[in-house]
Amino acid sequence: MNVMSRWAIGLWLAFIVACIFVISRTEFSTDLSAFLPRSPTPAQQVLVEQLREGVVSRLILVGLEGATPEILANTSKQLAAQLRTQADFVSVNNGEHVGEDKDHDFLWKNRYLLSPAITPAHFSVAALRNSLEEALQLLGSPAGTLVKKILKDDPSGELIRLLEQLEGQARPAMQEGVWFSKEGKRALLVLQTKAAGYDIDAQESAIAVIQSTFARVAGHDTSVQLQLSGPGVFSVSTRERIKGDAWRFSLIATVLIACLLLLVYRSFRVLILGLLPVASGALAGIAAVSLGFGSVHGITLGFGATLIGEGVDYAIYLFTQIAPSVAPKTTFKRIWPTLRLGVLTSICGFSAMLFSGFPGLAQLGMFSIVGLIVAVTVTRWVLPALLPQGFTARAVTSVAPTVMALVKRAPVLRIPLLLLVASAFVVLIVLSQRGPLWSDELSSLSPLPKADQLLDEQLRNDIGAPDVRYLIVVNAKDAEAALQASENIAVVLGQMTIKGALQGFESPATYLPSLQMQRVRQAALPTTEVLRENLQLALRELPFQPDLFKPFLENVAQAKTQPLSTRSNLQGTNLALKLDSLLVKRAHGWAAMLSLRGVTDPEAITREIAKLPGPQAIMLDMKYESDQLYQTYRHGALTFSMLGGIAIVILLFANLRSPRRVFEVLAPLAAAVIIVTCVLVLNGHMLSIFHLVGLLLVVAVGSNYSLFFDRPCDTSEDRERMLVSLLFANIATMIGFGLLSFSHVPLLKAIGSTVGMGAILSLVFSAILIVRQENKPIEKAKSKV
Repeated sequence: MNVMSRWAIGLWLAFIVACIFVISRTEFSTDLSAFLPRSPTPAQQVLVEQLREGVVSRLILVGLEGATPEILANTSKQLAAQLRTQADFVSVNNGEHVGEDKDHDFLWKNRYLLSPAITPAHFSVAALRNSLEEALQLLGSPAGTLVKKILKDDPSGELIRLLEQLEGQARPAMQEGVWFSKEGKRALLVLQTKAAGYDIDAQESAIAVIQSTFARVAGHDTSVQLQLSGPGVFSVSTRERIKGDAWRFSLIATVLIACLLLLVYRSFRVLILGLLPVASGALAGIAAVSLGFGSVHGITLGFGATLIGEGVDYAIYLFTQIAPSVAPKTTFKRIWPTLRLGVLTSICGFSAMLFSGFPGLAQLGMFSIVGLIVAVTVTRWVLPALLPQGFTARAVTSVAPTVMALVKRAPVLRIPLLLLVASAFVVLIVLSQRGPLWSDELSSLSPLPKADQLLDEQLRNDIGAPDVRYLIVVNAKDAEAALQASENIAVVLGQMTIKGALQGFESPATYLPSLQMQRVRQAALPTTEVLRENLQLALRELPFQPDLFKPFLENVAQAKTQPLSTRSNLQGTNLALKLDSLLVKRAHGWAAMLSLRGVTDPEAITREIAKLPGPQAIMLDMKYESDQLYQTYRHGALTFSMLGGIAIVILLFANLRSPRRVFEVLAPLAAAVIIVTCVLVLNGHMLSIFHLVGLLLVVAVGSNYSLFFDRPCDTSEDRERMLVSLLFANIATMIGFGLLSFSHVPLLKAIGSTVGMGAILSLVFSAILIVRQENKPIEKAKSKV
């Protein structure tokens, strides 16, 4: 081993240590913001913020079933009681009237500041008489106990009005004192975590607390089954599923490829050397993404498994093409121009993702480019120095005759192949006319099994969760301006509700009116003298004692001068949680959100709120915006993929300097992409971004095959070794990617099935479409002698 080889190995080892150090400090995430364009629209920004930090992202839905209603209710009460003592949760609701005393106390003390009915006319003789007559009717109703208790203090009915307003939201059915599903088979709880939805570690900790607490409560009773759903649950399960499948299939692929290398090369040393480029490339790719982006997305981590399929190819090309009595360095110098061009074409393809406007796609691009560069560099400078002296692949001599025979006969399939490709292309055109081939919904990225999605839908229906599809968002410089804008919008929404454009809405001003509105309501309260006179007139001929409402007069007089209510007054109440979910401090100002229910005419609502003065309000259709976000992401990926394809063509022209050779190199890849796409569509797959990434990989991997087929060989022995190396490399790629097609994670399954099929087709089509007449100087020399 010469000095240069020692330096190469030393630098490589130091590089690996540095990568491991970076990875040990790397943060891994499954944050949806990785799919947000670097310059998002305001609506897209609000959407992702809600998915990351909004109250919806903090909710965990809990279902208990499998036992009698009595047992389920008792379990619900015990579970809720213990979870309320845990710091992981800011609220635990199961229908019990726990913590409502503080809510009622706040509403009672501030009823004249909170009630939307407070106007000067509200305390007129006619209005007071109507309120008193309504109170008489309510005394004989189920609410009679409450009315009798508060009548002398609140004859105008402000507290009851506020309670009716707050209870106007959809509520689950009640049974045994707790929430139940309509059919009574499932007890329900709704938990709000302290941590934001994007904090997956904290969400995982909260879920563990729920599960351990349930285990203590249930004890040895195995009849009660715990069900969990919600964004936090999905994030945790998604991370675990991606991580589990990535590691499991990576391990299986490594073992199978190791068996292949051991079978072919009959050497444990060569086996280990064959895996070095793969391991080095994967470590370098993850470290580069960590340094470049600050964290590594779970999709990128799962994508790491795919590098095994291509990274090991470089070592196979070197090992298999080493002829007897020929040094490894000499062999690599011979194949290097072709291999280098193959790597450059792959880099061009992945550069399309690297320079896109989407961090998630850019991560995949950086990982792939760095991984491939490091893998081929290790193969170029490290492996030749570490290979045993006199190494040669003995398996070539036994396999080569069969491979050569098949390759010589392959061109007879050109016409059938062209007809097949043309038919597939026509099929794709016809199918595209009948409907879109590409999925336009963000849900196509969901790694959740259908069973989990169905459970979430059932729990939300049972709990009566409000329609969170439509949301009005107001951005303002401070909380006061946001609340004032909310109040203006609430007036319009009230009118639209009467017209039937929606069924209802929820506003932060319901829980905390703006200071301006509170002052207006205080000013609307009459003086004690005016109120006493109006009340006396209203009481005529009604069965109330004249001095019964003395506390009412005192309360109104006190309310005229009481301090205005602020967020601090709600501290410790359930109402504070509602307010905090609808009034949020952002990096630049505040945002107020009004959630809408039962929207039937979103266009009319949008038009009306656009007419309002003050801070701009955005009518956000969560489903539409999420799908638009995905479509923007997909269109960007397609655009940059086309640019990458153009760069590949230019690169091939610059190196091959022949339009015919460029066409022959690209033809097998284009044919493979068309056939794979057609097969996927005919099998009922809606194409996603992950299929696009897979098709990019088909071009990246397949370009190596077509370029090696295009490269002239000096002797028939060289060609035999080249063809056998392509066969072994293709088998390794099939193992690496093919295994992923068995994954339950859509990301890995889409990439695996696409590349696994495309890789073998690229090799077969290269054999059919590319024919090279070899120069045989050795044989010619012998014939002359």
